[in-house]
Amino acid sequence: MDATYTALAHFAQTGGLLYFMAIFAGVIVYACWPGNGERFDDASHIPLREDD
Repeated sequence: MDATYTALAHFAQTGGLLYFMAIFAGVIVYACWPGNGERFDDASHIPLREDD
C-alpha cells in the first residue's frame, strides 16, 4: 500500500511540475510574441489617460 501511495505522490509531483512549467512557458511566449507588443503598449498607458 505504501509503495502505491509513494508512486502516486511522485507521479503527481512530477506531473504538476511539468504542467506548471508548460503554463509558464506559454505565458512567456504569449508575452514576447511580436504581435502583442502594440496591445501591451496601449494597456500600459491606460492609467495615464484623461477621462472626459
